[in-house]
Amino acid sequence: MPYTKRRRLVSSAVAVALGATALAACGSSSDDEAQSGPVSLTYWTWAPGMDKVVDLWNKGPGKKEQITVTVKKQASGDTLVTKILTAHKAGKAPDLVQAEYQALPTLVSNDALADIADSVGDAKGKFAEGVWQQTTLGTDAVYAVPQDIGPMMFYYREDLFKEYGLSVPATWEEFAETARKLKKKAPDKDLTTFSANDSGLFAGLAQQAGAQWWTTSGDKWKVGINDAATKKVAAFWGGLVKEGAVDNQPMYTPAWNKALNTGKQIAWVSAVWAPGTLTTAAPDTKGKWAMAPLPQWNEGESSTGSWGGSSTGVTTDSKNKEAAAKFAAWLNTDADALNALAKESGIYPASTSAQLSGAFTSPPEYFSNQPDFYEKAAGIAKTTAPSAWGPNVNVAYTTFKDAFGAAAKNKSDFTAALDTMQQDTVADLKKQGFGVAE
Repeated sequence: MPYTKRRRLVSSAVAVALGATALAACGSSSDDEAQSGPVSLTYWTWAPGMDKVVDLWNKGPGKKEQITVTVKKQASGDTLVTKILTAHKAGKAPDLVQAEYQALPTLVSNDALADIADSVGDAKGKFAEGVWQQTTLGTDAVYAVPQDIGPMMFYYREDLFKEYGLSVPATWEEFAETARKLKKKAPDKDLTTFSANDSGLFAGLAQQAGAQWWTTSGDKWKVGINDAATKKVAAFWGGLVKEGAVDNQPMYTPAWNKALNTGKQIAWVSAVWAPGTLTTAAPDTKGKWAMAPLPQWNEGESSTGSWGGSSTGVTTDSKNKEAAAKFAAWLNTDADALNALAKESGIYPASTSAQLSGAFTSPPEYFSNQPDFYEKAAGIAKTTAPSAWGPNVNVAYTTFKDAFGAAAKNKSDFTAALDTMQQDTVADLKKQGFGVAE
């Protein structure tokens, strides 16, 4: 279903689907009992160097507004989500939190995030529609301001593609043919690997194909992890693994690093942050890689998925929501703040205007051979497909690693592993008390 039509259908239903508690989070700015005079805010974040970025606020706009922000460094992922929810149950959550996009439904359904639409709604135009949508959960509410994103791209060894007479694949069908062609010319090499320990990668690939894993139907959640789009992705990669056209080993291991560094693997389906990883994993191949758009399912299409990314949310426990929202908007839309985030935290900004300015006017050092790296990346980022997250992403991701891990190792049916993900996710939602549409 087209995104715009789907949004109209779910806009009135999603608050109910999230549970009655979510309703309390709405309209926070208008009924916010903000303190008069100086305001002190606490911000939980895992981004490195964030204290230096926040210093810009405290010495500039914050000083003028009498709003001081203190950074409290935290762990990331599920660890932080659990800590936020624990603090919220005690009424002691911080004013601001860094939250991955897939964690937002969990935080909202537990009434931990406030609706800050009245305070930050004007910022919508600064972000790609598919990115902004992740912070609204398909409603008119806004639960966070996008901070960084991970649009997916295709990375390849330019020199080895030329050596083996390979063309950069524009479609997934061409990708498969490229993998087979390489195997025939160099049996000891692989185009890439399917890594069953990276659920975020698979989710992004499914997103590109049009998957909507969590949506709402009336007042119930609808889980579509084994929908037609995702099955297409699973069957595609499962087929390549089964025939041996690509490797089936996990990424981020010493063996994977060596494969990239020695040219045993000559391509990588990744995201905009890949240069940083390649710098460490394959230092000897600097200047030999190039980046291109992700292959498409149909010739002429232009769409990509997301792998990673986070936002800045204001909690319902904050006594100064309007002030907190003001800082969240500044942090993720102000030019100086975004330049500092790029320099100190190494993020790729969600703000479209920042993607071609400041730190992003020159290519990553590792990709000095591709001067238009960030220009091309900005164009790809605009094509980010909308995603649909639910309140138990952690369960789906855990099952992915188990079910797909076994399937990849045994070269067995990936679609059967997908059905396992679907069943486990639905069962968990019911266990938590959510209504589920079959």
